Amino acid sequence: QVQLVESGGGLVQAGGSLRLSCAASGRTFSSFTMAWFRQAPGKEREFVAGIKRSGGITYYADSVKGRFTISRDNAKNTVYLQMNSLKPEDTAVYYCAANFNGYGSTWSDSYDAWGQGTQVTVSS
Repeated sequence: QVQLVESGGGLVQAGGSLRLSCAASGRTFSSFTMAWFRQAPGKEREFVAGIKRSGGITYYADSVKGRFTISRDNAKNTVYLQMNSLKPEDTAVYYCAANFNGYGSTWSDSYDAWGQGTQVTVSS
């Protein structure tokens, strides 16, 4: 019943910025752990960032630390990923995901619902 819809992807030059959004509906968003994953062609889906229910605890992949910031607005049922200093290797389809019991991890199989993804392309 949970529906996740990503937006905000696009084409950007290296060094630029994008902000991704994921809007959720169907259940109590504030109880979910939310995360962003990404998948490049021919690659496995990889964890990017996660945020717990309150928003006070966040996790980042080493490859994006210091460049990306995950946040959430529970009143809007939305999670965001601010991406700065983008690199060509950040090019991928970005997905948001929800863990319904408020836990979750860096492993994709710990998430219960997924969005359809939004393409991010970083050119040199």
